[in-house]
Amino acid sequence: MFDVFIIGGGVSGVSCAQILGSAHKKTFVEGKKIGIVMHQKASMLQDAVFYNAYGIPPGTLGSDLLRQSVENLKTYSHIQQIEGEKVLSVKREKDYFIILTNKNTYQSRIVVVAVNSGSGFAIDGLMEYVEPHKKSIPEKNRIQLKNNDHQVAEGLYVAGTLAGHRSQLTIAAGSGAAVATDILTLWNEGTETHSHDSVRKHKIIV
Repeated sequence: MFDVFIIGGGVSGVSCAQILGSAHKKTFVEGKKIGIVMHQKASMLQDAVFYNAYGIPPGTLGSDLLRQSVENLKTYSHIQQIEGEKVLSVKREKDYFIILTNKNTYQSRIVVVAVNSGSGFAIDGLMEYVEPHKKSIPEKNRIQLKNNDHQVAEGLYVAGTLAGHRSQLTIAAGSGAAVATDILTLWNEGTETHSHDSVRKHKIIV
């Protein structure tokens, strides 16, 4: 049983996982198990190059950024990266979800859907939430999942372009981070929380 199961290893999915991973020292995160299906299909990052993303050197290739961010996730032992699987269905079972892939079946209390907004979206159990993308031109035939501030239903969240955001790296990353902090707040019994560090918390060796 996972506590959070993230579908999609692109910008928003990995960003969500990174925030949840970095909060591992908080008492209310202790013992939590997180899974992330790394690639539903090829990430848009594979063909990207960035000149306008905050904090990223101009000319950075999306493929390099994706590779490094995935590598960074490995520092968190409570996050399980699931490779080479495609999610076929997400079904609610009382107070948890059953996630069926082409290879395995998983259970999770919370699901975060973080795949892109292409019209090829076809996850059984989620199709009832599909609607036209509100910020994309009709000719692109993009879709999104109906949501209220990233929440689709109890225990079910969406992040990135599939949440109705525009396709910008920093927007997608922020969307995934927002979902993660909402989950952390839920685990903290509704008291607002987040996860970040400061130089005062770390001993700097020169």
